[in-house]
Amino acid sequence: MNIMHIILLKFGPNKSDATNHMAAHNAWIAKGISDGIFQCVGSLDSGGGCILAKGEDRETIEQRVKKDPFVQQNIVEPEIFEVDVKRTSPDWTHLFAPALN
Repeated sequence: MNIMHIILLKFGPNKSDATNHMAAHNAWIAKGISDGIFQCVGSLDSGGGCILAKGEDRETIEQRVKKDPFVQQNIVEPEIFEVDVKRTSPDWTHLFAPALN
């Protein structure tokens, strides 16, 4: 299986406290990227953020998300979707090679 996780971080009850925890949240994102787990991170047009993650099982992803300072402070509420990837564009083949080649 070629599992990816889509992590939605939607603003929660303490949204107004985001500025106070932004540096720690950005450090958490940087660690996920440097660990090779977060493949893509961005903002949602409705507010909050989205992360595409690869390389860990769901339980490990859930534990990683719980370490996000924004999650810990109820600034965002996470929602995690597991995707069993069947096809990719050529640009993404390296994430799943050789399974999808």
